Amino acid sequence: MHNQSAYPSVSVVICSYTMARWDLMMRVIESVQTQHYRPQQLLIVVDHNPELYKRLIDVVRDATIVESVEPKGLSGARNTGVGLVTSEVVAFLDDDAEAAPDWLEKLAVLYDDPDVLAVGGRVVPVWEAGRPAYFGDELDWIVGCSHRGMPRIASEVRNLIGANMSFRLSVLQQVGGFNVSLGRQGTIPLGCEETEICIRSTIGSPGSRVVYEPAALVHHHVPASRGTVKYMMSRSWSEGISKALVSNIVGQKRALGPERRYVRRVLPRAVMSGLGDCLLHGRPAGLGRAAAVVAVLAATSVGYVRGRQLAHEPAPRQSIVVEPARWSEV
Repeated sequence: MHNQSAYPSVSVVICSYTMARWDLMMRVIESVQTQHYRPQQLLIVVDHNPELYKRLIDVVRDATIVESVEPKGLSGARNTGVGLVTSEVVAFLDDDAEAAPDWLEKLAVLYDDPDVLAVGGRVVPVWEAGRPAYFGDELDWIVGCSHRGMPRIASEVRNLIGANMSFRLSVLQQVGGFNVSLGRQGTIPLGCEETEICIRSTIGSPGSRVVYEPAALVHHHVPASRGTVKYMMSRSWSEGISKALVSNIVGQKRALGPERRYVRRVLPRAVMSGLGDCLLHGRPAGLGRAAAVVAVLAATSVGYVRGRQLAHEPAPRQSIVVEPARWSEV
């Protein structure tokens, strides 16, 4: 364990919206409270669920529990937490993502470089019902986890993964927090709010960096419902729509650079590997993996085209999520 005073002070924000994750959340809270590098604050933000708020107040100790005062959704809940932070750095952890004991330490150490605005880490899926045979590692972004093709050592990246990320508080204050028109709302699997805020943060600070440190590890619970083909397609469609909305805000080049590399390099290898497993080694699951990659790419692309159309229509945000909401089964 390193000298605590050598690192910046860090607060941890956990957002939650449902009683269904109670047992998971208790483990997440414990994983924060037992960190080698102790957080200055642990803030639990309840997203418009009075019953959950009351139960947390009754049960949880050594944490500050508050109700979100912003619009319903993950972005609004995160902003509520940021508004109460007093430390130099704020780290975000999902209510179903359990942190390794040295998680905060691995994040905090990288802030010794003043050009580093944000640091995030690796998110490893813990499959409730086991990984489906057709669900290749390349597609783990669908369940909010690190996927094959991401850096294996600490590296500069465009954006971090929402379940495991941290920012300098001053950066979040400067850019005005998370965009409440983006991000998950309850069971609707939209996203990309972390992509947009990382891009927005670096635009205003030339020479600054966002760093992915795979040694900063959390394990992310993946329920059986998210391993289904139905959820895979729903999430892919929603990702396409979300990316279109981000492109409309920050421009296509900034919004889609890593995605283009992923499509050119990672996905073709995944398809060829799956087909090779099936044709050369007689493993039928390989064909399923290859087919899933093609289907996901198609669904994401169609969602993106639809999102570009919606982004230019003078309609309320609710209309944007009608189609993915119909598919969602979280």
